[in-house]
Amino acid sequence: MPTKPRGASAQETLTRDHKRLLYRNLVRAMTLDRMMMRIIRAGKMVGFYHEGGIALAPGVAAGTFLRRDDAMNPHYRAHGIAHMIAKGVDIQSYVAEHMGRVDGCAKGRSSFHVSYPEDHIFGWSANIGANFPPCIGYGFAARYRSTDQVVMNCSGDGSYQEGRAHEALLMTANWHLPVIFWCENNGIAQSSALSDLFPIADISRLAAGYGIPALMVDGQDLLACGEAALAAIAHARAGKGPIFVELKTLRSQEHNVGGLNNEGAHTRDPALMQKWRDTRDPLTLATARLLKDQVLTEAEVADLQLEADREAAAIEVHCEASPKATPSIDELMAGVYAP
Repeated sequence: MPTKPRGASAQETLTRDHKRLLYRNLVRAMTLDRMMMRIIRAGKMVGFYHEGGIALAPGVAAGTFLRRDDAMNPHYRAHGIAHMIAKGVDIQSYVAEHMGRVDGCAKGRSSFHVSYPEDHIFGWSANIGANFPPCIGYGFAARYRSTDQVVMNCSGDGSYQEGRAHEALLMTANWHLPVIFWCENNGIAQSSALSDLFPIADISRLAAGYGIPALMVDGQDLLACGEAALAAIAHARAGKGPIFVELKTLRSQEHNVGGLNNEGAHTRDPALMQKWRDTRDPLTLATARLLKDQVLTEAEVADLQLEADREAAAIEVHCEASPKATPSIDELMAGVYAP
């Protein structure tokens, strides 16, 4: 699926260094996602987990080209690991948080509802669509202060059923805010098919109703995702207002670990899920493309995977060694209420 601009700025071109950085971040993201699956299956995670699987290319692209002072709301798939490592967040403290350890970013008290204000990631909510109003505020603040910061607002297709999403589209268009609506559309909202929820197949068509330009790309194509991110960031940073990017990706497993992999009342076709894993894995596709284009060598591919394996192993060892969090009631309350 090629990038299809509809009223957006001209596409940016990925350099050789861009491609190598995207690839490295995808290797790291998919390796860390597998590590998180090992942790939860071993009973070492205090909360829950939404496996990333083959759907991590959009998140990697979303974070790779942002500045540290750009605000971002990560998508919950793989709990935002792809988005955050690409932006430069300390993932070790995030894994420790999932394991309920004192070295966690919230001292082991939150599972995955955390924030990294120093990286301009200001908190999460399990309430679908709750990210839209704050992202309007981040965009308004950037414009009010006359900065060139942008806001990367990542979400799934299901969040666009929420009224808050449409209010955000309207307000960002009216106020000409530097917000990127980054929609990772996997065609299924938990167990509800997109066709049962929307009268259109392309969520990005919603943007036209608000006069917002849009791009639509193949979310399994790492380079297409990267080009879309560059174009969207350049558009917003240049003061041209909001932009909508829809990335058609795939969820080849259940919504959350241990849940049902259903579409409505019926189990999704396991053979189709396996076919997607075999033929649409973004890392496999990117590896073949970059080897063919001589952007990477076989030896470099192996080295990058080894680097990622070592990173994941070191993180896991560190988090295992960190003491388990046993906060007092006073400590828990201190983290919730202002004095």
